[in-house]
Amino acid sequence: MSAKAHPDSKCRAMKTTFYSKIILFGEYSMIFDATALMIPFRNFCAQWQFGDADNKTHCASSNSLLRFCHYLADNESLSQTIDCKAFETDLNRNLFLDSNIPSSYGLGSSGALVAAVYARYATQPIDDMMALKRLFGMMESYFHGSSSGIDPLQCYLAQPFTISSESGIKLLDEHFLHQSIHVGLIDTTIKSKTAPLVAYFKQQRQDPVFLQHFQEDYLPHVGGCITNIVDAENDAFFAALKLLSEGQMRFLRPMITDNTLPLFEARPDFHFGVKISGSGGGGFLLCFTDDKAAASGLLQDYQVIWI
Repeated sequence: MSAKAHPDSKCRAMKTTFYSKIILFGEYSMIFDATALMIPFRNFCAQWQFGDADNKTHCASSNSLLRFCHYLADNESLSQTIDCKAFETDLNRNLFLDSNIPSSYGLGSSGALVAAVYARYATQPIDDMMALKRLFGMMESYFHGSSSGIDPLQCYLAQPFTISSESGIKLLDEHFLHQSIHVGLIDTTIKSKTAPLVAYFKQQRQDPVFLQHFQEDYLPHVGGCITNIVDAENDAFFAALKLLSEGQMRFLRPMITDNTLPLFEARPDFHFGVKISGSGGGGFLLCFTDDKAAASGLLQDYQVIWI
């Protein structure tokens, strides 16, 4: 089932709301501690609710959360940080996470859950954002086998930021994107599974030739996209995006769905480029342009949500 967002589906402002996220750049380069750029996506969100014991959907959600609670309780480090007893007590009172964030779409459905659990049940707040990221990574590993923790961190902070091993986390203004650059989410109509794609990539990087070329011929374009989009250097940004898109076809082809490959191969006469979002393999594809009308013509066969 494809994911759609309409104006009336945006979450109302509430006391505790955890928004979905978008990794604009850096989904696989993060494994190399290279720079990544994250933004909140407020079309989807999650909120705690107490439900009806007779509601099968609420019960299923609570049972799923109960298994996650037991995972946290069985981990000595996590159980010291999260009040698992209080969590389980609330779950037995039919607590559930009311979320409209599509799962397997690269928008942070599990990240929002982790952020929500931490926000409600942390025994001691963690002020250091890198330390919080590491904690979130341990928590979210339950869902994906391994996690950088960056998705839950974005869902928790709900503010754009860049992150790298050298400069740490740098918060950006909510409206840092220049108004001339339009960002769209293209629905591949295919659900993506993160774990096997990440496992595939980790296997590939064991090849020293692949590793060398990825570091020399791919990572610099990720950094170029981030630097130029933040600095509003549009021509340089779209030049870097073109090289990044070509690099994804070269190094990350299994993460590109066949039904969106024509967009990677397109050579329009205006600024336009696409890239995978999240782990790829489905979910949403990201597109960037400075001519929304022309891009809409190119995208007429796809469902697009403009950010």
